Amino acid sequence: MSSLSGKRVLVTGGSGFIGSHLTRRLVKAGAETGILTKYNSVIDNVRLADVWDDIQPIEADIRNPDSLSQIGAYKPEVVFHLAAYNHVGDSFTHVTEALDCNVRGTANVIEAYDDYDRFIYISSSEVYGKNDVPFAEGLTPNPISPYAVGKYGGELYCRMKSERSDRRIVSVRPFNAFGPYQSPRAVIAEMILKCLAGEPVYSTEGRQTRDFNFVENLVDGFLLAAVNEATIGEVINVGSGEEISIRDLITKIHAMTGEKSELHIGALENRPTEIWRMYADRSRAKEILGWEPKVSFEEGLHRTISWYERFLETFKGPAGLPGLAADVS
Repeated sequence: MSSLSGKRVLVTGGSGFIGSHLTRRLVKAGAETGILTKYNSVIDNVRLADVWDDIQPIEADIRNPDSLSQIGAYKPEVVFHLAAYNHVGDSFTHVTEALDCNVRGTANVIEAYDDYDRFIYISSSEVYGKNDVPFAEGLTPNPISPYAVGKYGGELYCRMKSERSDRRIVSVRPFNAFGPYQSPRAVIAEMILKCLAGEPVYSTEGRQTRDFNFVENLVDGFLLAAVNEATIGEVINVGSGEEISIRDLITKIHAMTGEKSELHIGALENRPTEIWRMYADRSRAKEILGWEPKVSFEEGLHRTISWYERFLETFKGPAGLPGLAADVS
């Protein structure tokens, strides 16, 4: 990533789970790094505590175009756009917020500033919806949640701007991420925390499959998309190409954490709109980016479990672990 050294880079959603890992890598690469974060969130950005003195925080809300004038003052050469409403299940009861953030918010960011060398839009594998596996970029997207509709809407806006104004935009579709600092609202984080604490685990039958990726592997793909000229105007999957069922995921985490929890697989109802199989065709990422996952799924799980072991008491708090319906998307 030497070509990013000395460049001014902006990461929207830089204090989020994936965004914080990307931000840390940019700092390490020598980039002049700024993050766009929500109002009143600066004091909560614990994910970036170790690099806070090395970044430029910009407080803004992507739904507020006036606040985004600060991007012009910062003058980024490269923009990674990750800020989004990001919970698939909850998006059914937060439709307006999901669409407002993911479609209009993306348009607001693109229109706020245009003097960049590269704009990397972080889309989602969820845009494929119910489709034939493996999910290849040539498939017609079929989003089946407000979250996914919003992410695909943002992607379409990027495509329109790229074609009409020759803006240098690439869209990346990452598949399911996991790793340190992830919220327990995500399935792997929740399962790890429940199992480490010896609390019972309730799930559906777990027949649905997903393509899980250690977060640092995804960040590798994002960074390559920012420096490779062949990516301009492209849509590129970043996923391992391997599927694992949620049932197998739970039993694997259960075994790796000492098998202290009672498992109640099949105790919960399936989601009404469920994508039963999901995994990536990663041939385009290999061909264009030269990207392949460096950290295996098992090694990524080991690293993630070790991290949550260190902070288990912090996540438990005085009232115990939250009883959240984890998002398997």
